[in-house]
Amino acid sequence: MTADPAAATRPRNRKQLIIEAAGRIFSERGYHMASMEKIAAGVGITAAALYRHFPNKYALFAECADLMADRLVAAVDEVPSGAPSADVLTAVTRVTVAHRASGGVYRWEARYLNHEDRRQLRAKFRHVIGRVDEAVQRERPLPDGRLRAVAALGAIGSITMHHTSIAQRRAEELLVESALRVAAADPAAHRPGARTVEVVAHPVPRTRRAEILAAAIPLFARDGFASVTNGQIAEAVGLAPSALYRHYSGKVDILAAACLQAAGLLAQEVDQSLHEVSGPHDAIGALAATYVAYSFEYTALNSVAEAELVGLPADLRRPLVLAQREHIAVWEQQLRLARPELDPRQARVLVHAGFGVAVEAGRGLRWQDGPDHRDAVTALVMGALGF
Repeated sequence: MTADPAAATRPRNRKQLIIEAAGRIFSERGYHMASMEKIAAGVGITAAALYRHFPNKYALFAECADLMADRLVAAVDEVPSGAPSADVLTAVTRVTVAHRASGGVYRWEARYLNHEDRRQLRAKFRHVIGRVDEAVQRERPLPDGRLRAVAALGAIGSITMHHTSIAQRRAEELLVESALRVAAADPAAHRPGARTVEVVAHPVPRTRRAEILAAAIPLFARDGFASVTNGQIAEAVGLAPSALYRHYSGKVDILAAACLQAAGLLAQEVDQSLHEVSGPHDAIGALAATYVAYSFEYTALNSVAEAELVGLPADLRRPLVLAQREHIAVWEQQLRLARPELDPRQARVLVHAGFGVAVEAGRGLRWQDGPDHRDAVTALVMGALGF
């Protein structure tokens, strides 16, 4: 029998290489924008060869989700019981940073898993959170309902959501330090000089265009942009699907309008928050309180702007990316003034860690709004930044 020359040169770990490449592409492009052809090209094989390993895109996506969760479970389980929180958080951080390019699948894309796969994934993450919480509570017991553990993991996981170039070792050090400060914070403690921030409440839609946008945002947030139809949006505002085109040229334009609204609202709130601040430390407190208040007030809008930006065409995405960079630059400037030992890259990583804390702590509280919850999340964000 003649040996298959292709089989002779086929790497033994091809399936692993496929999963790694797929994780990067899912993380960068989102589930619906990723294709089996792009994933195959990332491994240097044909789509037909890819289908020999996975029957469809969903099966590959679910495998990617499982792999990272399994890595985190293995990392915390290798830490001896009773070990200090620094050891547990360091283990999680090393895995997360090492697989930074593919880790972004979880924050937004996991909603595309079916019910059973999502249930299993959540069970694995609960195990990781439980191990972190055990260590945190042993060192500083507080009745916080695992909030500090969730927030600390949010600081670590933030590295998967941006592209700041930084050495792996330094990234690990920064994130572990940030997560430890979050774990040591008391979410219920009153912070001297803490600000009460009221953001602009949801405006009442006064035009049909505004009504369409207001109806589309919660649908996009719940089901994902690609899964929502024009018919669903039209039904939510009592229109025929064809009537949408009098106000928007297509569904993508509705998404672009949502992202622009998010960027405009956040920029407006940031400008107001920095009026009459007495110094960089006060400015950081104002920025943190404002970002948390905005996140609670506009939860659906914020999640759409963060999760669906990759689905926009390049010409529509470009101004939104620039707006994001300008927002981060404001934080970076104030943080470096308050903490001059940080270089620009280190400050940027910590700013994103603060955002990660706000998102995961808010989720942990199921975005149930109220002054106590806003204050608790703000305190954790400040901890992530080093205050």
